[in-house]
Amino acid sequence: RFLIKGGLAGAAVYVAYDQGLLGSGTQGAEALKKAQETLPPAIQEWTNYLGWEVRAAQLPPTPKFDFSLSDSWNKGVHTVMSALSVAPTRACEYTTQGWKYVKDLVK
Repeated sequence: RFLIKGGLAGAAVYVAYDQGLLGSGTQGAEALKKAQETLPPAIQEWTNYLGWEVRAAQLPPTPKFDFSLSDSWNKGVHTVMSALSVAPTRACEYTTQGWKYVKDLVK
């Protein structure tokens, strides 16, 4: 059982790597575009093979993604670096405010 599960997991990773899903953002976008073009005809072929009648109107349209993984990643990196660059200044400000608050309490 363990070997079967391991084999399936390995095959899934290999297929993901082979299709470019583990590569750069452009490779992932190309793989998504390829899947969007390939999936509806494949579903229609399988439904015909199984004898199910599925009209094109019954299938939901493929979602349109306007999402750039590289832009999101870069924005996250910029946000983190910005926060880290102002952290010493903010820590000094908060420490000063804390000491002032404690002094006011002691008076």
